[in-house]
Amino acid sequence: QVQLVESGGGLVQPGGSLRLSCAASGSDFSINAMAWYRQAPGKERELVARIGSGGGTNYADSVKGRFTISRDNAKKTGYLQMNSLKPEDTAVYYCNARAVTYQPVLSERNYWGQGTQVTVSS
Repeated sequence: QVQLVESGGGLVQPGGSLRLSCAASGSDFSINAMAWYRQAPGKERELVARIGSGGGTNYADSVKGRFTISRDNAKKTGYLQMNSLKPEDTAVYYCNARAVTYQPVLSERNYWGQGTQVTVSS
């Protein structure tokens, strides 16, 4: 099993910045892709950004040029740097990881964090 723990959410004024972190833990595993999703009240969960095992990235149109996804493979941690935040970025942000576990058998599946609230308001 793999556990994902997000941190870094909070309240920020419009135009401000936040950096989210997603730390993966467990035993005998490796991470392929990592992604950040968000879900605003009354809306469906949407993909914000994704980074592949090779470092390739893609972003939702609404965050391009403002958000940057990155990862530290040695630390098994992913990051989402969010700049120029807008009120419409307010949501619960979830970390997602596609991970391979090797015990007791080889298995690959998606894992989710518990979510962290980001509120952009003056």
